[in-house]
Amino acid sequence: MSAKDKFHYAVKRGLEKEQWIITQDPLTIKFEDKDLVEIDLAADRLLGAERSGVKIAVEIKSFLNDSPMYDFHLALGQLLNYRLALAANEPDRILYLAVPFTAYESFFRRPLPKASIRQHQIKLILYNQVDEVIVKWID
Repeated sequence: MSAKDKFHYAVKRGLEKEQWIITQDPLTIKFEDKDLVEIDLAADRLLGAERSGVKIAVEIKSFLNDSPMYDFHLALGQLLNYRLALAANEPDRILYLAVPFTAYESFFRRPLPKASIRQHQIKLILYNQVDEVIVKWID
C-alpha cells in the first residue's frame, strides 16, 4: 500500500462535509492481469431517492516540494494511468485531482500547467487543508 499524502485526511473530511460517502480508502484497481493502481479515495453521492448517484475517484496531492513542476509531472502521469484503469474497470467513476487552493493560486494558473490541465481535461478539487473543506470544484 502506498503512503497517504500529507493532506489525505483533510480532503477526506472535506468531502464528507459535502455529504460524500467514502467507499474505498484507497481505491485499488487491477488493470488486466498484473498491474494494480491505488487511487487515494473513492466516494459516492446520491442525487436523490429515485436516481443513481455520482461516483468519483480522487487523487490527493500536497504540492509541498521545492519544484511544483516536478510534483505536477508526477501527478499528471499518475492521473493518465488511473484514467486508463478506471475506463477499463469503473467507467462511470469520475477522476479528480485534489490540490491545495494555495497551490492552485500560485502554480496552476501558470501557462504550462493551465494548458496541460485543459489539454488532458483534468478535473480539479481545490481544498483548504487547515479548515478541511473543499473550496472549489473545477470540471
